[in-house]
Amino acid sequence: MEALAQYVTREGRPPGRGVVEVLPDGTEHRTGIWIGNQKARRDKLDAEQLAALTALGIDWA
Repeated sequence: MEALAQYVTREGRPPGRGVVEVLPDGTEHRTGIWIGNQKARRDKLDAEQLAALTALGIDWA
């Protein structure tokens, strides 16, 4: 979520599938792939997780 929030704050939109976000601690996160995985497993996400994704502009959440 941190990588997604960082990207959306900077770019103003959700990332595409190939986006790799570098976090402040220097680690890389495949944010675009992560969103795809969340979408595929969205039936296992709870309401709080879906609300957090919706707040960051993920329209299917």
